Amino acid sequence: MTIETESLGILQQSVERLAQGFEQLPAYRPEYDRERAESVLLQVAEKMWDNYPYPHPQYAGQMLKPPHPVARMAYMLAMWINPNNHALDGGKASSAMEKEVVAEIARMFGWDNCLGHLTGGGTLANLEALWIANQQHPGKTIVASAQAHYTHNRICGVLQIPFRSVPVDDRARMDVGALARILEQEEVGTVVVTLGTTGVGSVDPLPEILELQRRYGFRIHVDSAYGGYYRLVDTLPPDAVAAYTQISQVDSIVVDPHKHGLQPYGCGCVLFRDPEVGRFYKHDSPYTYFSSDELHLGEISLECSRAGASAVALWATMQMYPLTTDGEFADGLRACRQAAVMLHRRLKEDPRFITPLEPDLDIVIWAPKAESTGAISKLSQQVFEQAEARDLYLATFSFPSELVKKACPEIEIDTPYTTCLRSSLMKPEHLGWIEEIWRILDEAQENLA
Repeated sequence: MTIETESLGILQQSVERLAQGFEQLPAYRPEYDRERAESVLLQVAEKMWDNYPYPHPQYAGQMLKPPHPVARMAYMLAMWINPNNHALDGGKASSAMEKEVVAEIARMFGWDNCLGHLTGGGTLANLEALWIANQQHPGKTIVASAQAHYTHNRICGVLQIPFRSVPVDDRARMDVGALARILEQEEVGTVVVTLGTTGVGSVDPLPEILELQRRYGFRIHVDSAYGGYYRLVDTLPPDAVAAYTQISQVDSIVVDPHKHGLQPYGCGCVLFRDPEVGRFYKHDSPYTYFSSDELHLGEISLECSRAGASAVALWATMQMYPLTTDGEFADGLRACRQAAVMLHRRLKEDPRFITPLEPDLDIVIWAPKAESTGAISKLSQQVFEQAEARDLYLATFSFPSELVKKACPEIEIDTPYTTCLRSSLMKPEHLGWIEEIWRILDEAQENLA
């Protein structure tokens, strides 16, 4: 894998431009042992060899998308200042950038007047959303689908909120009928709707859940940490498009710019449709809010110190790639989706494989065909290892055996879950590498023991 280095020259120019803004100060240079620093960094570089090649298109496993060079450079540039976006005193410019990008993300979802901020990642963003949900419906149950991220159950444990899992339908989406039965049985305060599950990329049926909301009056929180940016894409299956089209009707949304938004870790974002929920964050600090009467981001966040560099990197990226349906950013997402459709079609047409689901977004799951779910799991592990030996990096995923059998009725279920193979084709470059990915996958399949 070739590591991109051309950006170093751009970064050098940018640092020199940054320094011009502080030329009025007396000369000062921090002292450190440069030879020792060089020695240590060279050791770090060698230790970092012990990684999978995440930026390369032949890494087609977990949800690991490399940051865009402009995001990486902007983040590093900000490190010469190291702003803290808790208060304006610690991050004036970066706080202004954060407010700007959060407003743009909100507009992508159809909100012009809402409350929101960046977070350290999707887990913190979802924690804030569920904390607000419990403030508005104290003690009421929060529900999410069985394919939702495990963080929701864990967060409810931390916040001591009752949690219940909703079964999924044949497409690994929340089963609306099962949800309706739960709503009849107990007081549900919030339904977590996942638009893009991290396991298989399934999109919960938001329109039908909105119908139930009108009857039962619960809040809807959308966890679109993975799939949120697909709001810009109209080439999804019709029911997925319908879900994204109605996202502006929900109460809160989470999206992770460090997934499809081309950002370094960690960068999440939480949004609330009703700005009045800011009252739940109200607090007094004896020392952090001195410089301005304007709203400080720390006054609407459970986090205190937060990396202003994340806002700087996101702002720079969105200057290059605005969040429009007809721009380069959306085109990149369409390429990811097309790559997933192409790979899935190849797998579906090949009798050696089982394809339990049509992809809603850009995640594809499949498995080698065998007589039983236990045998399938063993073969999946072998393909995973054979592919890695050929520098194709996949992932494995534990999928309910009942759903695997629905895709292949003749198999015997002898395990509750089946190990399948999984690829998150979230790099636009994957589209141009499908032929090579298929060649290696075909070879790996042919070399099974």
